[in-house]
Amino acid sequence: MAQVDYFQRKLDDKRRLTIPTELRNEFASGVVITRGFQKYLHMYPKYVWDDEVESRLKGDILDEHIADLNVQLRMGKTELELDTKQGRITLEPHLLDYAGIDKSISCVRVGKYWRLMSDT
Repeated sequence: MAQVDYFQRKLDDKRRLTIPTELRNEFASGVVITRGFQKYLHMYPKYVWDDEVESRLKGDILDEHIADLNVQLRMGKTELELDTKQGRITLEPHLLDYAGIDKSISCVRVGKYWRLMSDT
């Protein structure tokens, strides 16, 4: 099976994003959505967030860079379960507003996580 590194979707009226069938196992542990570093969102498989991101967010209590990363990635962070029947997640309005996403969305793999961007 070919690796999927990019997909486009239209959100439904309930702000649900359908994950391609080929990727659903990747998100079986859950999904973490955060603000990105610019006007886009990050989508992490829960195990990647727990194993790799959380450890990077810990550090010297007075390290301003670590503090900035915590603010950026934790502000508005949501943890979701993938709807196993339909393969969907519901995106929060405040995150969609942050990224300027209305209906059309592009999703691109960036290593072990995904960047979600407006398609318009």
